[in-house]
Amino acid sequence: MPFANFKVPAGTLTEEQKQRIITRATDLYVDVYGERARATTLVLVEEVTDGGWGIGGHVLTLAELQRAEGS
Repeated sequence: MPFANFKVPAGTLTEEQKQRIITRATDLYVDVYGERARATTLVLVEEVTDGGWGIGGHVLTLAELQRAEGS
């Protein structure tokens, strides 16, 4: 069973955007494995609470990510 797990900051995606991620990830697996993969492809979009993840030993927050986007 193909499986994709997306972890995103909580509150940053709309339901429509989550649906688009699920649809496109499923379509990608179908492109690779063929149509038989569609029925068994599992896509999980997990929302991580603010400050619940980091990079290089540094805890990241949504405010920091938004500042980085504006740079």
